[in-house]
Amino acid sequence: MKNLFLLVSFFLCIENYSQATKPFPANITFNNGLMATTKDSQDASNNYDTWKSNFTESCTNGRYRVKFNSTETVSEGIAYGMLLSVYKGDKDLFDGLWLYYKDNVNANGVMNWRINGCSVINGANGATDAELDAAFALIVADYQWGSTGSINYKSDGKTLITAIKTHEIEANTFVLKPGDAFGGSSITNPSYFSPAYYRAFGAFTNDTAFWNAVASKAYTIINNNLTLNNAAGGLVSDWCDGSGNYSAEAQPRGYVNAGKTYNYDACRTPWRIAVDYLWYGTPEAKTYSKKSSDFVRMTLGGTTNIKDGYNQNGTLIGQWHNAPFVGAFACAAMAGENQNHLDASYNDLKSTDEPGNYFNHTLKTLYSFLLTGNFYLPPSATLSNDDFDIEESTVSLYPNPSADKFTVLAPENSLITVFSPQGNLISEQKASAENTEINLANQSSGLYLIKISNGTKTVAKKVILK
Repeated sequence: MKNLFLLVSFFLCIENYSQATKPFPANITFNNGLMATTKDSQDASNNYDTWKSNFTESCTNGRYRVKFNSTETVSEGIAYGMLLSVYKGDKDLFDGLWLYYKDNVNANGVMNWRINGCSVINGANGATDAELDAAFALIVADYQWGSTGSINYKSDGKTLITAIKTHEIEANTFVLKPGDAFGGSSITNPSYFSPAYYRAFGAFTNDTAFWNAVASKAYTIINNNLTLNNAAGGLVSDWCDGSGNYSAEAQPRGYVNAGKTYNYDACRTPWRIAVDYLWYGTPEAKTYSKKSSDFVRMTLGGTTNIKDGYNQNGTLIGQWHNAPFVGAFACAAMAGENQNHLDASYNDLKSTDEPGNYFNHTLKTLYSFLLTGNFYLPPSATLSNDDFDIEESTVSLYPNPSADKFTVLAPENSLITVFSPQGNLISEQKASAENTEINLANQSSGLYLIKISNGTKTVAKKVILK
């Protein structure tokens, strides 16, 4: 009777889409690059708990904000929080952050970048890195919880991706604008470049040619910036123009060192580029990541010597050893081909301790999610994601009961997930044909649940393993 009650409860969770498809910890081992031998998802979880406790705050009507300081919230922080909460499976927080984002959008559909409290605009118009992170987080949310509940993550994600394409990519050049209201070829920010997201956007919206061109342009700008300015390793500048040169617009805007140094913007670049290698095996990403990792390992003599700022030629301008710099270089070490250096980098990041600093601790938490295999590419973003009909009548399983194997008859590209009688995720796969074999020969007998989803609608089937 107890098992039956648990099963019914679990089934109701699936119907309400509150059960994450991939609960934390995911513990993914990436197909590309190295994983630290000392990695532990509990480290990421501890960082998340501290981040949530110190930097999130409830507004009203289910909204949440991320505290940039005691009174202000920035769009960057909302989007970082969406990434963290969706991978943690924290649906209430994720939904509250996304509702806050939507409450504070401008006419272009992107969030005004700085808000006092919960609703007073203190900095108008968008910051593109926030849009990129938020849009990708919505793709993960659609994978985690489906899109038939109170928030249609899939539709919202496509709408935001369209807004980015329309307002934050410069027309005809594929240069990423740093906001919807300024920049492009005249000024851009390499630390916003997220080529792994672009590939996912292309698959999610059936627009791969456009988004692959944006990814290609990102590497062109980065490589030109390194070459033109005689950079050591992967030390890109905080800001540059579309040719990779220093931007004439940076100094009038008051950016640190006129945007010419590897400072608190640029320090995020190794993290964003490493993701493209770990998820997609992109050669340009590996080349850049290895340059960054080798700069630390060989030029600086190891991760403990990292400081918070460099001229592009590698000379030191910073003084602090902290998570934004240490962690991004640790992510680069995942593509750096030196296990000992990666292990040391992981341990170095773990030892940094700035729980009261919004920027430093938030980035530490994001980096730790990637380093432990909890910042991953969902299967729903790896193939073209056309909407297709999935009705109860189009899905069947046979034989049922069975001693070991079941065949699922469902539309091609369906996402098929299998849950144990206790509610644990057993397997998941994308259907490459109408008939998909599920082998449960190594599982114990009992009543299993199989969920077949197209991202907007889900059909659940019960099967008996004898």
